[in-house]
Amino acid sequence: MNVMVVEAGPRRVSRSVDVAASAAELFAMAADPTRHRELDGSGTVRDNVKTPANLVVGSKFSTNMRMFGVPYRITSTVTAVKPNEMVEWRHPAGHRWRWEFESLSPTLTRVTETFDYHNAGTLKNKLRYYERLGAVTANAAGIEATLAKLRDRYAG
Repeated sequence: MNVMVVEAGPRRVSRSVDVAASAAELFAMAADPTRHRELDGSGTVRDNVKTPANLVVGSKFSTNMRMFGVPYRITSTVTAVKPNEMVEWRHPAGHRWRWEFESLSPTLTRVTETFDYHNAGTLKNKLRYYERLGAVTANAAGIEATLAKLRDRYAG
């Protein structure tokens, strides 16, 4: 199955794909920042510098990243967790990354990843910043690559 575009509302980029694995197994990967490099299809995620044993709302984790050949580090804050269903964290710039897992059967899960910048700032210019820098298009491509990589990892 191909990666599907999901209408998630204004200033949200969301895609989903069906993966031949349990929701619990897939959630465990997304809820463990040390495994985010395994998920990443964009090529920007490197190693985690600091992570808690378990993610709970308010937890922080730091990740080494690389974009356009430039290394940097970010510290994200967990904003929502529902075991085996959803995990979300906020980037320092204010946007959020959300992973949702809908169990379709014991061995098939619809995985949805969302880049949400609708409430990333109070100024319209800050919201437009994401569009002008190409972050929306780049993140859509990154999400599609990530979900295809995840789907293919579990393909028979």
